[in-house]
Amino acid sequence: MHDTGQAIRRLMLGIGLGLALTRGAVAQPTGCLVGVARLDITPDYPIRLSGYGARRTESTGVEQRIWAKALAIGDTADDVAVLLAVESCVVPASVTEKVAEHVERQAGVSRERFVLCCTHTHTAPCLSGALATIFGEPVPPEHQARIDRYTAWLIERLQQVSMAALANRRPARLDWAQGKAGFAMNRRLARPDGSIQMAPNPKGPVDHAVPVLRVTDAQGGLIALAANYACHCTTLGSNDMKICGDWAGYAQEFVERNHPGVLCLVTVGCGADANPEPRLKLEYAKQHGQAVADEIDRLLAGKLSPVSGPPACRFERIELPFEKIPDRQEWEKRARLQTPVGYHARLQLARLDRGESLPTELPYPVQTWAFGRELAMVFLGGEVVVDYSLRLKKQFDPDRLWVTAYANDVPCYIPSRRVLKEGGYEAADSMIYYDRPTRLGGEVEELIAAAVDRLMPKAFASQPSE
Repeated sequence: MHDTGQAIRRLMLGIGLGLALTRGAVAQPTGCLVGVARLDITPDYPIRLSGYGARRTESTGVEQRIWAKALAIGDTADDVAVLLAVESCVVPASVTEKVAEHVERQAGVSRERFVLCCTHTHTAPCLSGALATIFGEPVPPEHQARIDRYTAWLIERLQQVSMAALANRRPARLDWAQGKAGFAMNRRLARPDGSIQMAPNPKGPVDHAVPVLRVTDAQGGLIALAANYACHCTTLGSNDMKICGDWAGYAQEFVERNHPGVLCLVTVGCGADANPEPRLKLEYAKQHGQAVADEIDRLLAGKLSPVSGPPACRFERIELPFEKIPDRQEWEKRARLQTPVGYHARLQLARLDRGESLPTELPYPVQTWAFGRELAMVFLGGEVVVDYSLRLKKQFDPDRLWVTAYANDVPCYIPSRRVLKEGGYEAADSMIYYDRPTRLGGEVEELIAAAVDRLMPKAFASQPSE
């Protein structure tokens, strides 16, 4: 599955699938170069699938092939920005930084001008160092060997597709519009006793926005489309053992089928507390993908707003504090349990026995891309709950804002102040599967919002109401 050096050169010259085959009204390029590329990242061997801890065996086949897709926007090494979308459940910082370092070393693209986003599909391969304790038990060595093999190969593919997009740049025009899709439903339902269960909550908060970026060439031909939606890629459940992109994968497949030669990439917004409904059938994954594809086509048939490129990019890594770390006595108590909680506790005790200290803070990436005064993109790491998107759309102009989560790193769930107060899976229970020592502290929402405010150009501030 590994490519030779000559293959890399061919990729950089010829992989940009999405060059104009569709012709429309002539559009004058803005002087910004744009390149696109995609590479298949489907393994040809069985591998553990990520996302659900109940799985104990490897994949049984391929329902749908999965892809890495890159979009490069800019004329020179000083201004070009690369957006990489990966059909994976969780891409850790260790993978992202290896790709970013390669692109900077080979093409001069600085760190703030590179972003990697994953779709969070729960039917994609596990990666080394991601969701390390999700199965609540050690992974068999032969399974881990295939996970490590795939991770190393994936890093190479991500480096290649990023460089290919840079090599494929040509004069282009950027436009955008924003629509809606309604299948995301809040999944935090309060029981009579006030505790939170994971179940559909039609009255809970969601973000149904579908922002779409269109890339056309100098003749008006469609080159690429990028879209975003805030919803878990969990239409398929833990019993589904074949590789698949879920609704995000089908949205891309259907758009590319409707527009031959065009590249479509999908990223995911602040949908950590939203599930697609209905779910648990393949037909529903296709149904939801079709809903996004149809909304993209509806927007394309209307008027889109021009966007100035390349973007002005900023990046900051902040520290999010954990709550008080349990003491050794508490770890020993938990370690007696023959459950995922017990397995997690035994790992923490092993660290303490080696003389290691447990972390008190979590490194967290925050990034912004501003396209002139027309569009601002915010990229947040982790599984971010919807409160962040809704807050940012009050803090900044919602008609010029695009919020993406699962970006640059997925270290754990990122709960809001409200979710932390309510408790439940997104606030606390999920942390053991990410091998974190405890919950995040109550101030994390304010820290993240403040970081976005520091990075965001003031031109995007929300206008006070009359």
